[in-house]
Amino acid sequence: MTTTPIPATGKPAAYGGELLRRRDRLARRFVSFTGKRVLDYGCGNGAQTVTFAHDAAMILGCDIMPDGLAELERVTREQGITTIQAQIFDGTTIPAPDASFDLAISFEVLEHVEDECRTLQEIHRVLKADGEFLITVPNKWWVFETHGARLPLLPWNRVPFFSWLPASLHRRWAHARIYRRSQIRRLLEQERFTVLGDAYVTAPMDVLPVPALQRFLRRTIFRADATHVPFLATAIMVHCRKRSGS
Repeated sequence: MTTTPIPATGKPAAYGGELLRRRDRLARRFVSFTGKRVLDYGCGNGAQTVTFAHDAAMILGCDIMPDGLAELERVTREQGITTIQAQIFDGTTIPAPDASFDLAISFEVLEHVEDECRTLQEIHRVLKADGEFLITVPNKWWVFETHGARLPLLPWNRVPFFSWLPASLHRRWAHARIYRRSQIRRLLEQERFTVLGDAYVTAPMDVLPVPALQRFLRRTIFRADATHVPFLATAIMVHCRKRSGS
């Protein structure tokens, strides 16, 4: 799997979006946040981070983008949230000692980092023995490329089936990496995590501009938070644990 630098950073999810609610519900199927010290790696503007704030004992939200962290700090002040700490970092070394966290989460971030293996090794480092890790990455088999692409002569960057191209062609134009379920599971196992479970996260339909169609699709095809059909999922969520004795 390539570790070629990906120049584009991700666009943070909007506060209050359906994607956040789906992730929140699915995350709680896999892990408990109650009383835990949590790392949110690549937290962006903190829109997802705050959904766990009243359960966790403490959450460190780290990111490379100061504007996103400033928004997170503003929201925590306005809402009186005291369990979240926002921390800028260099995108390489997590600003925390070894074995600092019970749980790490990282949603739609790994596809953007310069070195996937180094990132996972850092997350492994800061987790306590048998600490848990919950990650989502974009799903290759979704019809649209969720992160867009630099395509010649095509101003619209969400071309159907672009993500289905062979990896060599996808890497040439894509703004971010994309993963098969087997790929992300294999990568996590390689970096000393034990995979405990996974799920295909259904499309939240947040980007649809027609509210009536959005509501219809959420009530029908995309009603469930997870699916067994890869073509209906924008992302893959994987639950794993720091391997004992490593």
